[in-house]
Amino acid sequence: MSLPHAILTALLERPSAGLDLTRRFDRSIGYFWSASHQQIYRELGKLEAEGFIRALPAAQPTRGQKKSYEVLPAGRAELERWTAAAQDPKPHRDTLLLRLRAAAVVGTEGLEADLRRHLDLHRRQLAEYEEIEERDFPPGNDSAQARLQHLVLRAGIELETFWTQWLTEALEEFAGLPDS
Repeated sequence: MSLPHAILTALLERPSAGLDLTRRFDRSIGYFWSASHQQIYRELGKLEAEGFIRALPAAQPTRGQKKSYEVLPAGRAELERWTAAAQDPKPHRDTLLLRLRAAAVVGTEGLEADLRRHLDLHRRQLAEYEEIEERDFPPGNDSAQARLQHLVLRAGIELETFWTQWLTEALEEFAGLPDS
């Protein structure tokens, strides 16, 4: 149920056309809540049908013109309700960790190379997050919105830092394993 709330959040930050919204999603919310463009467009239709958003009137009706959407009071109320509701944390599921556990009983063939690949991917993601932090969160921007957005980004930085450290340790452990 979180995708509609992610879309409501993005539209409250800035009313947008569907294509603009999907591009913004890819550069912000999509880092921690991914959705395909088709899912976003489908959800826009549902949110409009539920009376949570509306298409802004166009200056001139034109066939094929982009529709821009804004959040209606009912949509804001729904987002406020959802934000305030208690939710339990979800159990972490990670295929790499499961594969590592399986390697303990079937051997490690191919796994070390994939650990290196994962380490490279996490290092790149960490560098991207740090670049965003430097660009978008300069010292002195103390608005509540900026502070909360920065808090979300810091979570991403901390997670990527964890994975780069853990994968480095895992590769050091692999180097000390006896040949199977």
